[in-house]
Amino acid sequence: MDIRLAQQHELPILEKLARAIWPDTYASIISAEQIDYMLNWMYSTAKLQEQLQQGHEFYLLSDKGTDLGFVALEWLQPDHSNTRAIIKINKLYVLPQVQQKGLGSALIFKAIERAKQTQVSKLILQVNKANSAQYFYKKLGFVVQKEWVFDIGNGFVMDDYIMELSL
Repeated sequence: MDIRLAQQHELPILEKLARAIWPDTYASIISAEQIDYMLNWMYSTAKLQEQLQQGHEFYLLSDKGTDLGFVALEWLQPDHSNTRAIIKINKLYVLPQVQQKGLGSALIFKAIERAKQTQVSKLILQVNKANSAQYFYKKLGFVVQKEWVFDIGNGFVMDDYIMELSL
């Protein structure tokens, strides 16, 4: 297993993975229309390019030359004080056929490693309240900090937990 920092030319791989993973992950949670909307809104190669230019880091996980999942990290400053930054895990996905084999944990550990390297005090993420991944995150030490409903446009919302891991 290998985790590498994705390069600009690899952004289409992330889009392809998202489009392969999302329908299986979210089909029982949100409508097909919302899945399509969100994939185009957050996972098009052009949107990923914008995020890369804003300083997001994308890590691809592969095994024997096959890309199996990825994590996206964004550094946030909670306010304008001298408070340490927070890393937000914006995206963490593993192909359904290789889930529950430690790959998601490996990606979380990569995020923790980057947090320590950049002296970040905590990781946060959002997870849909109906997504069973919340139990995976809890097992790794994340705790629910709040519930939040986000209007994302086009008549759609994200009904999420905001979870946090203090380091």
